[in-house]
Amino acid sequence: MATSKPEPKVLVTIGNIPSQREGTPVKLRQPTDFLILEALEDKGRNVATNLAAHTGKSRKNINTRLPVLEDYGLVRKIGPAERSGLYEITALGKAALVYQDQYDEVDDFEALIEGPNTGATGDAAEAFARGSEEPSDEDE
Repeated sequence: MATSKPEPKVLVTIGNIPSQREGTPVKLRQPTDFLILEALEDKGRNVATNLAAHTGKSRKNINTRLPVLEDYGLVRKIGPAERSGLYEITALGKAALVYQDQYDEVDDFEALIEGPNTGATGDAAEAFARGSEEPSDEDE
C-alpha cells in the first residue's frame, strides 16, 4: 500500500516576497495595521511592546497582527535571534502607507501597492515605494 506525501504549502509572491497566504487577498485591519506600519516607518524597527505604546493598541493585538503583516510582505521579522520579535517595515509596507487613503476605494489593493511593474526587481520595487523614479533616457 503506497502512502501519499502531504502536499507542500504553496507560496505566493507579493512584490517579489514569498508569502504563506496561499492566494488570499490582502485584508488589513483599520486603523491597527496602518498604525503599526506608520510606527515602524516613523520609529524604525521595533518590537511589539514598543509598537503597542506607539499605536495605543494592546500588545496582544500587535502580536497577532505582525505575523499577518509579515505574510503580506509589509513587514519583515529580523534577527538577531529567531524569536527576537524585532520587525521592520518593507518597501511594500511603505507603498501601503502611500496608498492608505485608497484602501477602501480599490478592488485590488495588493496590485496597487505592488506598483506598475509587478515583475520589477527588488531595487525597482523599493524605488517605487520611496517615490523615486528611474532615470529616463532623456535625463542622460
